[in-house]
Amino acid sequence: MTEASLYDQILDFSNRANPWPLYEKLRSQPVWQESDGTFVVSTYREIYALMHDPRLSSDMTNLLPQFADRVPPAEGPHSFITTDPPRHDVLRRLAMRQFGPPHRPDLIDRLTPALSGIVTGLIDKIAEKQEVDLVDEVAYPFPVAVICHLLGVPPEDEPKFSAWVNPIVNALARPTPEQVQARDDARQQMSNYMFELAQRRRTEPGDDMISGYVTDDSPDGRLEGGDLFATLMLLLIAGHETTVNLITNGWLTLQRHPDVLERLRTEPRFAIRLVEELLRYEPSVHILPFRTAVSDIEIGDTTIRKGHPIAVMLASGNRDPECIPHADRFDPDRADNVHLSFAGGVHYCFGAPLARLEAQIALTQLAKRLHNPRLVADPPPYRPSPVLRGPIHLRVAYESILPAGNG
Repeated sequence: MTEASLYDQILDFSNRANPWPLYEKLRSQPVWQESDGTFVVSTYREIYALMHDPRLSSDMTNLLPQFADRVPPAEGPHSFITTDPPRHDVLRRLAMRQFGPPHRPDLIDRLTPALSGIVTGLIDKIAEKQEVDLVDEVAYPFPVAVICHLLGVPPEDEPKFSAWVNPIVNALARPTPEQVQARDDARQQMSNYMFELAQRRRTEPGDDMISGYVTDDSPDGRLEGGDLFATLMLLLIAGHETTVNLITNGWLTLQRHPDVLERLRTEPRFAIRLVEELLRYEPSVHILPFRTAVSDIEIGDTTIRKGHPIAVMLASGNRDPECIPHADRFDPDRADNVHLSFAGGVHYCFGAPLARLEAQIALTQLAKRLHNPRLVADPPPYRPSPVLRGPIHLRVAYESILPAGNG
């Protein structure tokens, strides 16, 4: 039997709790070519350069025919993260117009009191308990509530999304035929829901993003039809799934570093530096799996050939000691934190400011209000996906919940 490659081992669920030794081995050379034709890029400088290289494509229709089965076609339209300029640029401008500068430059800042209120309410609900699953009680419902509020999804409809999102996320990387079918079914149900909601917002618009998309005439026009529904599905998924992992990975890391947890309790602005280091040290997104090249790309001694699949190993780059001193050390006081966790180039995550703020607020409140918290299991159980990596459950015991505003 042929020994599994390092990339295959990283994808293997048995290594989900601790992929870091495998990434270290992977970085022994910048680029690996898998036996199936995939090129795997693992080192910081090469990843950074690649993400800013116009020859790197997010449009899988650019794959050579022999690789077409690597990404089984999903039913329905594709979002702007799976397109290239110039089409990508138009779709991204239309999406961004309702989320931030220049059209709504203060949207995120104005959310801060509401975000704090949501977290306060979630922690209040666990005040009578001494042990909870932090994913179910805080890390998941918080960003779901936020993105639903921004988009204009009625609060009573929020529980529907976990049933739709999980099959979509589980089909990342190398999906089985069953996972592909479950993904496409979930996408169709979500698309149907979004169509009905968009129709309501056309006749009864509010101050939410969906209302803006269906009523605002920008210089690029409006998001319409499949482009609208693909964008809404993307924002619903990306708007909470990665933040769930950021908060959960963050709390797990804090529990493993009690001295840092104590600083978060007592230093008012420490959360800003802390979250930046958490993004580097325990990123939510480990791999960008669906990339290809529109022409040959030379990286060191390797030529990434046109039309071949490319896997960009963001988490590996974040721990590259050639560019990041003491890369395996968790150090929120780093002077220059140059992580790759929001990708880069034209596909840099436009939700980054919101994700940072959500994690800062959630982790700070948890640190200040959970008295003597302890992990029930370490390592915790992990989600199936090697792409969006994080605990599926994180059970935490504590002596009591302190009142909001304590300390």
